[in-house]
Amino acid sequence: MDKFEKLLVAFFMCALIPNIIQVNANFSKSMYLTWGVQHASIRGEDLHLVLDKTSGSAARSKRSFLFGSIEMLIKLIPGNSAGIVTAYYLSSTGNQHDEIDFEFLGNSTGQPYTVHTNIYTQGKGSREQQFHLWFDPTADFHNYTIHWNPSEIVWYIDSMPIRVFQNYKNEGIGYPNKQGMRVYTSLWNADNWATRGGLVKTDWSGAPFKVGFHHFRARACRWNGAMSINQCASNVPANWWTSSIYKQLSYGHIRQLIWVRKNFMIYDYCNDYKRFNGQFPPECYKTQF
Repeated sequence: MDKFEKLLVAFFMCALIPNIIQVNANFSKSMYLTWGVQHASIRGEDLHLVLDKTSGSAARSKRSFLFGSIEMLIKLIPGNSAGIVTAYYLSSTGNQHDEIDFEFLGNSTGQPYTVHTNIYTQGKGSREQQFHLWFDPTADFHNYTIHWNPSEIVWYIDSMPIRVFQNYKNEGIGYPNKQGMRVYTSLWNADNWATRGGLVKTDWSGAPFKVGFHHFRARACRWNGAMSINQCASNVPANWWTSSIYKQLSYGHIRQLIWVRKNFMIYDYCNDYKRFNGQFPPECYKTQF
């Protein structure tokens, strides 16, 4: 098959599977405020969430997705942000929901932020991994991306992978591949647990606290109900996320992942012997990258 024939095949496959990919969706077109609307704002490429004593704020996407790449540039609260959580995650709804999390746990002045990651399948979570960062996330915007396909989920920070969760569903380990998920962001007070287990409380003298989000992109498969389960997972040119290069990390990305985990990981549920009394969840015994 020559190059022209391949292009024709790709064109016709895209025509057969309409509206699958939402490319370059920005905040004003694709998200809306859900609470705290009195002091948050969406304008074009920018979302600003605010927290004060009266309320936090939040937004979510108008559409749900199944597989693809979701990215945002985020600039976190400078100074003393102890007790405050900035969340950016994907989630379905209901008691059996799936969820993929980035959460940024505030710090006391001079201390690093904690990047908290988690994954829920069929309503079950408790798969936390936490990291410190190798840069100041309050000085500028940085890219936080969730890449999700039928083979694996990868959390990226500025194009560097920090975590991988592979699909072992055929071995009885939950994996999110049958529920569409919306994109959510929120800023809220969680000083009962967020900083040193709730020992450090929010200092409201620094309020209002503001987080900036910029350049939201959802290059992902649009969820249209049960029919999307097979459509979004099909290995066709329109579904770029199913191509072989996205089924596992490259050697270069694996080296980056190992560097991040060696130098900046501060918690891994698969190493928490006391929590699980030595009976770790089954995925902890599987290769993830």
